[in-house]
Amino acid sequence: MHELIWMLVVFVIAFAVGYLLISRVPQMLHTPLMSVTNAISAVIILGALMLFAAHLTALEQALGALALAAAAFNVVGGFVITDRMLGLFRRKEVDNDGD
Repeated sequence: MHELIWMLVVFVIAFAVGYLLISRVPQMLHTPLMSVTNAISAVIILGALMLFAAHLTALEQALGALALAAAAFNVVGGFVITDRMLGLFRRKEVDNDGD
């Protein structure tokens, strides 16, 4: 239980620092920053999967599952948004049928 409290303290501090840093990033840098957060989320997914190999309490399993779901949601959402943004730079097909 002592380790869980330390993990929660680290999580809260990381959340606060991350929020403060990201809130000060100019809008034009949000896209590269999103790519970095997708990479971090992928590492979180791997870490959560490794955690499930160990013997965990029900609370730790629930928190790990929550972290896994949130990171997966972030990765999928990042890919969707990146695809939409790349679509803005694709050339549109021109209809040359004369219609």
